[in-house]
Amino acid sequence: MTVLLAASPALAAPITSPDRHLSVDIRITPAQTLEYSIQRDGRPVILPSRLGLQLEGADLANGLTLAATSPVTQVADDYELATAKKRRIGYRASEQTVTVRNAKGQALDVAFRVSDDGVAFRYLVRDAGLADKKFVAESTSFRFDAGAKAWLQPMAVAQTGFANTNPSYEEHYQREIAVGTPAPNNAGWVFPALFRTGDTWVALTETNMDGSWHASRLQAESGGGVYKMGVPMAPEVFPGGGLLAESRGTLTSPWRVIALGSLATLVESTLGTDLAPPAIRFDAALARPGHASWSWALLKDEATVFDVQKKFIDYAVDMGWDYTLVDAEWDRRIGYEKMADLARYASSKNIGLLAWYNSSGSWNKTEMTPKSKLLTHEQRVAEFARLAKMDVKGVKIDFFGGDGRSMIQYYIDILNDAAVAGLLVNFHGATLPRGWSRMYPNLMTMEAVRGFEFTTFEQKDEDAVPAHAAMLPFTRNLFDPMDFTPMAFGDIPKIRRSTRNGFELAESVLFLSGIQHFAETPEGMATAPGYVKDFLRALPRSWDDVKFVDGYPGRYAVIARKSGNAWYLAGFNAGEQALALELDLGFLQGRAGQMIADGDGERAFAQATIRGGRQRITIKPHGGFVAVFK
Repeated sequence: MTVLLAASPALAAPITSPDRHLSVDIRITPAQTLEYSIQRDGRPVILPSRLGLQLEGADLANGLTLAATSPVTQVADDYELATAKKRRIGYRASEQTVTVRNAKGQALDVAFRVSDDGVAFRYLVRDAGLADKKFVAESTSFRFDAGAKAWLQPMAVAQTGFANTNPSYEEHYQREIAVGTPAPNNAGWVFPALFRTGDTWVALTETNMDGSWHASRLQAESGGGVYKMGVPMAPEVFPGGGLLAESRGTLTSPWRVIALGSLATLVESTLGTDLAPPAIRFDAALARPGHASWSWALLKDEATVFDVQKKFIDYAVDMGWDYTLVDAEWDRRIGYEKMADLARYASSKNIGLLAWYNSSGSWNKTEMTPKSKLLTHEQRVAEFARLAKMDVKGVKIDFFGGDGRSMIQYYIDILNDAAVAGLLVNFHGATLPRGWSRMYPNLMTMEAVRGFEFTTFEQKDEDAVPAHAAMLPFTRNLFDPMDFTPMAFGDIPKIRRSTRNGFELAESVLFLSGIQHFAETPEGMATAPGYVKDFLRALPRSWDDVKFVDGYPGRYAVIARKSGNAWYLAGFNAGEQALALELDLGFLQGRAGQMIADGDGERAFAQATIRGGRQRITIKPHGGFVAVFK
């Protein structure tokens, strides 16, 4: 790391990644602000950009001087995840901390880590003279060259949308726009945010949210290609709770993550969990990834009755799946007593029953029940104990209120209380997980995406599916599990489907979720050939490794995932025309795979054999494929 001062010599060599392709420079500017820049193979990626914080009673962004730089140390962390793109993960990085002081002598530490797949930094304020450290603003920015392009999802304005439930990270992406393009509203852009500058791809996000800090986003204005960290809107709080970061001890920000490299580097990166804390204690036998049947996606509220849910349990049994999700209004339409009967029936078939809850109190206008049963620790302990006694295995909790510090703490309180009760968790109408899947083994998945359910509401959302889905492996699903609830082979009521069946089937491999809730009904599944159903019965619940094969955000993706000795290859094409690709499958050299692709007609399947090495394939418009190499 090079630190340049007007009156001081350089104090250290640049901090570089272990493979020495990435380097970070930090300097105090003549205006006495703190800046950093990032290079890849000597070429600029992040141009000089601001660092710093402002707290009540402490300006730690201006009037700064260098106080110290620590020695560069090497970080090594090995961990396992059952809900991610890789099971056994090894993180290696070079770390250095820079300490600056303002005119009052108040100190700010900025800890940097540089790994082969990116850069991360976080702020630490330890000053004992600031008893109550209250966040005011963050100076962090990311400056891109004027020729760079961006793929960004707008943040919804708080208290808009259905029953005032925004923001829920459920907008469509703006694709390949010029850097500096303002967001469509003043709420800004969500993480992860994707950019391309020269031949380098960059994904911005944050991780390590412990409840002491709000969840951030990028500000709406980015003139000159300078993207600045933004804060939640005023309503995004738990009633009576705080909006912005605050601590009476050390104030520690989440890691600001800049994954960068080739597109393959990003797709294979695990930085979003590498920088998250180790897992809390939770019985590994209960943290069981799997596949689930789910009636609500296509059948809606009327299907949340005992007989239909029993049918969906039997459907899960037939498909060799692991769970059945019973959605909203089960407490009214089925009742706790009959729900316990369903759970016991499911358990007798080795199926775990999952139950929906409405998280909200007064922060939105939703009426679906069970509602307002999880607002306090005492309520959660009682309700979760009741569910555990009923033999319910997990909860889907919906309609959160945004990204304020107190709302982030609410998520964490739920996860901790559910873990004590041995329950799995799925958050909907929710924020981005930001590494929580590592911290909380009971967190199976989160929505935070404009998923399948939106396609059942309006034709315009269904028409947008191909390009939207082709964004997700490169953005929302890049680091965190995503409950898109994919896959329909039959009709969507009152909606004309825009995708072929091969596209739908490919989502089962391309999209990562600790529990994959499949939208298709027993009747729709019955239209699929036996070999498709056999594929879905044998589909792994979690993955050991990943390999990016080909793709372009919003256009197409081809990705391989490994389970045991088998590789599962999948791809889809968002384009209106057939897509001819020459794939490098050298890692599968000497193997033959069984492929399922689109046949003649939009709803037909076809089988073929595909081999390792260089292979030419053609994917039909809005089509896709899967292939298994054993």
